[in-house]
Amino acid sequence: MNSNGSLQARIGNYRWTICALIFFATTVNYLDRQVIGILKPLLKTDLGIGEAEYGYIVTAFQLAYAVGMILAGRIIDKIGTKIGYALSLILWSIAAMAHALAKGPVGFGAARAFLGISEAGNFPAAIKTVAEWFPKKERALATGIFNSGTNIGAILAPIVVPWLAAKWGWQMAFIATGAIGFIWLIFWFIFYEVPEKQKRLSSAELAYIKSDQESEDKTSIPWLTLLKYRQTWAFVVGKFLTDPIWWFYLFWIPGWLHDVRGLDIKSFGLPLVVIYTATTVGSIFGGWLSSFMISRGVAVYKSRRRAMLLFALLVIPIVFTQTKGITLWSAIALISLAAACHQAWSANIFTTVSDMFPRNAVASVTGIGGMAGAVGGMLVAILAGNILEFWEKQGSIQTGYLTLFIIAGTAYLIAWILFNLIAKNMEPVVLENNES
Repeated sequence: MNSNGSLQARIGNYRWTICALIFFATTVNYLDRQVIGILKPLLKTDLGIGEAEYGYIVTAFQLAYAVGMILAGRIIDKIGTKIGYALSLILWSIAAMAHALAKGPVGFGAARAFLGISEAGNFPAAIKTVAEWFPKKERALATGIFNSGTNIGAILAPIVVPWLAAKWGWQMAFIATGAIGFIWLIFWFIFYEVPEKQKRLSSAELAYIKSDQESEDKTSIPWLTLLKYRQTWAFVVGKFLTDPIWWFYLFWIPGWLHDVRGLDIKSFGLPLVVIYTATTVGSIFGGWLSSFMISRGVAVYKSRRRAMLLFALLVIPIVFTQTKGITLWSAIALISLAAACHQAWSANIFTTVSDMFPRNAVASVTGIGGMAGAVGGMLVAILAGNILEFWEKQGSIQTGYLTLFIIAGTAYLIAWILFNLIAKNMEPVVLENNES
């Protein structure tokens, strides 16, 4: 332990400052994204937005997010992480604030679409930053740490948003949370630069970062070229099947608390804080687990595969959330476990991209997978909205939620099986010169 600490002191730790920056960007990203979910009951009473309309509003976000993922990955691979990340955050902060101008479903749909296409830049930029700043043996942990920002954003939302809405109205909730991103920009431009140009970085730490990285090729790789590789399709399938489950937690669990458990908006805070605190632990633990196995000599692909299987299995108990007689806090515990395992799964599946692809393809592949996840989320949003509206009319909205919890509980195991059938050993892709 002491020798490891001494080694890290000699190497330096500036890369973890970069990890902190993308953690806070991801926190802001999810804080802005979560506001509408918290305000769902209020928007239903104030503006008459029903279940199906809410589903279509979420679909507008997902559709734009899908398009944005493709564009963002490509743009960030071209212009780099420093400018690409900043541009994305500026646009999504403006989009978040623009929700305050909405007067009904159409206005919210337009604002959500703007938010979706601009927020899509976060993950391609963050994953590319990790690939630039960390050796492979630390990437899953770094990904788990920055990805836990999604949970912190989701924790802050149920604390801050109801207070802002009660004191100044729901419009101010969008304006205030959207404005936070501009503060992050100051620190980004002060502290961020690619490793080769960062003067605060020691030569020893730069050598450590590059110790197991491939030689860098800055040539842009066409999307059609990337789609030739089964590794791309493994990531695409994994994201398509599991990302929608996270969207369900994010946008419909507040509604479940209100419609099934009878809580009002002011009572959402503690249950949602518990759920997203658990996901923070899951995100970091998921990244740590595969990194720990690698440090013990387990092959990289086996470490990722074993970790992802464990978390896929631990999601399954969420199907019992609607079991007769289950208490609120027992249901919250099951949702917390499933949501934590989603984040642990995400820390590993994101890292498989930088395991399998050279750095100049990482953001593009992440964007392709993110697009697939958003398309899946779009389909689930339409499905969820219509299922819930149907069962609400039957006087049994809890049956609609039961259907959705069953989908959530089985998606990860199916995704794990397909991922490993498509890319069994997660072999690194070697791009031929004539393809780039």
